[in-house]
Order: sequence, then C-alpha cells, then structure tokens
Amino acid sequence: MSYLETAAQFYSEVAQEPEVGLCCVQSTPLQLPGLKIPCRMQEMNYGCGTTVHPTELGNQPTVLYVGVGGGLEALQFAYFSRRSSAVIAVDPVVQMREAATRNLEIAARENSWFDTSFVEIKEGDAFNLPIPDSSVDIVAQNCLFNIFEPEDLTRALQEAYRVLKPGGKLQMSDPIATRPIPQHLQKDERLRAMCLSGALTYEEYIQRIINVGFGKVEIRARRPYRLLDSYTYNLEENLLLESLDSVAFKVPIPDDGACVFTGKTAIYAGSENFFDDGVGHLLPKGIPTVVCDKTAAKLAKLMPGEITITESTWHYSGGGCC
Repeated sequence: MSYLETAAQFYSEVAQEPEVGLCCVQSTPLQLPGLKIPCRMQEMNYGCGTTVHPTELGNQPTVLYVGVGGGLEALQFAYFSRRSSAVIAVDPVVQMREAATRNLEIAARENSWFDTSFVEIKEGDAFNLPIPDSSVDIVAQNCLFNIFEPEDLTRALQEAYRVLKPGGKLQMSDPIATRPIPQHLQKDERLRAMCLSGALTYEEYIQRIINVGFGKVEIRARRPYRLLDSYTYNLEENLLLESLDSVAFKVPIPDDGACVFTGKTAIYAGSENFFDDGVGHLLPKGIPTVVCDKTAAKLAKLMPGEITITESTWHYSGGGCC
C-alpha cells in the first residue's frame, strides 16, 4: 500500500468517526458574525491553522478548496462568496465528501444566509484538479500538502498554479519542521497521514512554492504545532513542528528573485529626511518600513549602521515594498 493509499484509508476512517485531538481539532475556528458552525463540523476540523483570511476575500472570489475535510473552511469561504458554486471543494475520499455534504446540510439549517449550492463538492485530488486553467481566484488547503512526499508536493503546487487566475492566491496552512525529519519517521505512512512526519523545513517549503512560479509569498502566522519527543519517536532529541499559514501570489518572479514577507522592517537613521535606494524603496527617517526578506538583506549591506533591519515577526497581513 502506498503512502497516499494509507492516507486515504486513514481519512476514510476519521470521516466516519471523528478523531478528537487529530491536528488542531480542539482549537476554536475563526469566529464570524452570523456564522454558526455545526458541532460535527467542528469535531472534524482536521487542520493545523487557518486559510481563511478575511482581508483576502473581497469581491466574492471563486475559491477552490483542496481536501474538503468536514467542510468547515469551505463554509467559512462561502460566508464571503454567497452565490452558487462560489466554493469548489475537491476530495478523493468518498466518505469525506459524504461527511462534508451532511455537515453542510446541517449548516444550511442553522445559518439562514447559507445555501448548500454555495459549495460544490467534486471528486478529485491535488494532482489532477477537475478545474480549467486560470479559472479560480483562490486555491486553499489546510494540513494536506504536508502529507505529500517532496516531488508530489511540487506536483500539487504546479496544479494549484495552473488553475489560478493571474494575480490569484494560494492560501495554505501546513506543518513545517524546525530541522529535517529523520528517514525512519518519513517512511512511517501512518504518521505521515497524521501530519506528523511529512513536514519539510521552512526553507525547503517556501523554495518549492517559489520554484513553481509564485513571485510573492506572505507569511500570515508561524506558531508551535506539535512536539515529537525523543522517547516516543526514537529521536536523539525532541523535534518541534510548527504551523505555517502562508499566502502565495501568482505574479511574475522579479529578476532579482521572489519576494517573501515575514514581517521584517527597515528603519533609516541617517542625516537626511529619507533614504531612496533608487529601485523603489523609500525609507522615511526613523519610521519602520515593511520590506521583504530579499530587500532587507540588500539594505542591510548597502548602509550598515544607518539602516536597521528588524527581525521577522512571522506575521504579515499584506502590502509592502514590492
């Protein structure tokens, strides 16, 4: 049995009988005025963060949600796009599709604004999305892509890039590892399906996003997720997994490389009222200016002592220098 077949079997099981404690099922989902989340849907909240960022959801975007789970985030996306098939949810596991359908029917009874036609559930997987090229505004996935082996992750990212409109956004939440996960854990198919052994390091994860063509990546949140302890997992020392929420934009990669925003700022402290680097970055004296990591590194070398670069906050909500 392949690791993908193991994952499908595992999620078939937890679709039929929710597993309390899996991923962040005990966390409180995003609260929105007038939105009531059915209890069963909350129990099936098999995610490690959130992909639903209200500031991204103006103008009723068309959303493709990969891996429908219990339907919670599909419902949240529908809150912002209240029209037929505004949210297309794709899942290869029939039991999960059936569970999400039941949960959304309950949601329609509990939320007067919601109609089940707002969410269209389709059979399909991350490697073969049943969607035309350049047809959706947002692709979202929560705690799914980390299950994939690295080359399969690249295939999934390429598919997401294909179906996005120019300027569209890939909104993801995945576990990452603070150091490479040992091979004996990576090969454990059950642990991989449980989102505990397939995580890449932050650097490799972001680079794979960039490698398929995304020109800008913004980190929305980075927080502790799980600790793999040395005793249980046969490790030399404990290994921390983190949850990373990111938004990647389908825009061209600049000649000098992609822009990755992690919350860094540049602060000019020279003798003039402002500093202009001549390529579009204007720094008023004494005022923190948001910059991407690439620009931060260049400015730090350009004027050491006169430009201070602050550390990554791992929280960035949009805009910026590039």
